[in-house]
Amino acid sequence: QVQLVESGGELVQAGGSLRLSCAASGRTFSNDAMGWFRQAPGKEREFVVAISRSGGGTYYADSVKGRFTISRDNAKNTVYLQMNSLKPEDTAVYYCAASPITYSGSYYSTRTYAYWGQGTQVTVSS
Repeated sequence: QVQLVESGGELVQAGGSLRLSCAASGRTFSNDAMGWFRQAPGKEREFVVAISRSGGGTYYADSVKGRFTISRDNAKNTVYLQMNSLKPEDTAVYYCAASPITYSGSYYSTRTYAYWGQGTQVTVSS
């Protein structure tokens, strides 16, 4: 059974930092591109960041550039999202997603990802 499990979300004050983790199981994700998306109440799920299969390429939404950093540890089948200088508008449920090599398309699109986690809540207070 393929699973992606996010963790690390919590309540934090504006300006603070959080590190989200996404642990994958049930398949080898080292050949998958990985992404983080988020969804705020009443809004559509939006792209945050993605990392290529090799880890050599990273892609960020303009809203998080310079504040968020994605990384991956293929030996641990885990992807991380370091979030610094958090703002209230970062409040959302954050989802981890995997895009197998057989899936083509833009990393920015949810349709490019075949597997999704259940999400972890990040709340940033002002």
